Amino acid sequence: MIDPHVIVLEDDAELRVLLTRGLREEGFTVTAVGSAAELLARLPPEGLSALVVDIGLPDADGRDVVQALRAQGSAAPVIFLTARDALPDRLSGFAAGGDDYLTKPFAFAELVARLRALMRRGGADLSLEVGGLRLDPGTHAVSCGGGTAELTPTEFRILARLASTPGDAVRRRQLVEAAWPHGAIVHDNTLDVYIARLRRKLAALPAAPEIATVHGVGYSLR
Repeated sequence: MIDPHVIVLEDDAELRVLLTRGLREEGFTVTAVGSAAELLARLPPEGLSALVVDIGLPDADGRDVVQALRAQGSAAPVIFLTARDALPDRLSGFAAGGDDYLTKPFAFAELVARLRALMRRGGADLSLEVGGLRLDPGTHAVSCGGGTAELTPTEFRILARLASTPGDAVRRRQLVEAAWPHGAIVHDNTLDVYIARLRRKLAALPAAPEIATVHGVGYSLR
């Protein structure tokens, strides 16, 4: 699975938008909902990597929601968000099936780090392997033939999109949509600059596939 799927259950619309945008920029697939009812309506049958759940919801207590999900067999890691930091509140969150707890306000980087740590601990397979090329979204690294290269989040998303359909031509527009947040202004040569960087990094890895230019269309990983 190249893009770990995270559900954000947060009734504060502004915070929900910020979390969604930030997590997508970090390489997560995000489903954002504002109520317990909406969560239950949009909960995927499988493939869920983690949940970020606000405790104070308009139609339910987030702890009750998670407890119900656990009763239904969901094992996805859960991070609770709350403004309440008293010990009884934290303990009740863990008792309801939560795995971690962040008190508002919190640093976004800490949320990302805790999400990735929980998914690794839970044994979630976040990697993609294509023709000996292995991509790890947890570290934004790519490896092949015993060598490893560190990628930026944007580089990683471009390569991940190419690797998801190896050998196929991926249109430039599709790569931009995969790598940059919706609404971002991406100049014509910006994608080419990132492709050039990826080519240099792949060239340093033994037996790694190459990114080929498909004239008039985009690029292909071959």
